[in-house]
Amino acid sequence: MNTNEVALVTGANKGIGREIARQLAALGMTVYLGARDEARGKTAAAELEGDVRFVQLDVTDVGSVRAAVETIEADSGRLDVLVNNAGIALEWGVDAVDVSADLLRAEYEVNVFGVVTVTSACVPLLRRSPNGRIVNMSSSLGSLTLLSDFESSQSKNQLLPYSSSKAALNALTVLYAAALKADGIKVNAATPGLVPTDINEGAPISRGTRTVADGAVAPVYLATLPPDGPTGVSRGPGVDDSIPW
Repeated sequence: MNTNEVALVTGANKGIGREIARQLAALGMTVYLGARDEARGKTAAAELEGDVRFVQLDVTDVGSVRAAVETIEADSGRLDVLVNNAGIALEWGVDAVDVSADLLRAEYEVNVFGVVTVTSACVPLLRRSPNGRIVNMSSSLGSLTLLSDFESSQSKNQLLPYSSSKAALNALTVLYAAALKADGIKVNAATPGLVPTDINEGAPISRGTRTVADGAVAPVYLATLPPDGPTGVSRGPGVDDSIPW
């Protein structure tokens, strides 16, 4: 049994996910750096200090997810923290009314169904932790409160697949929080703010000026909550900030 706290971060070979993995490892956790690409994942894990271990993980592949969880169970025996960081945005330059069901489906495969696949696979290991925590990476672009204000930047951006997938993720967050409360597992949503990473490269909207370290503030805070910490809440970009559902 691993005596360190154990964390899994999906989509962690670059960007905010890599920074979350780096910061959690710096806090003394054993961090499983999940990535689809083996070469990139191993390189990222080798570059980070602390107990960082690459695990091949494609959130859209049930077999890949199952194998990753089996590896964590064999190595560490439990999971204390799951950060569902993997996400995509594919609709840059596509008007909302022109979005196809295929495009929507492709984005939901990662941003919604991938989260369900990973979370359901990890729950048995999280139940072995005395202080289980799940962090879902959300966005202000998924806030129905902000999207329903037609003068808001979130509404004007008209990112139909991304915004609707993050709204669905928010619903998953509060439903999981209620379902897992009796197990002592906290489930929360983190908003990193606008950080110029690969997900918004080429976007016709502002990519922001925040660093990956800035973007990691809220998810790392939620990943390190004490046993009496909140569940079913949205935090970010700062630890005292909250994006309305």
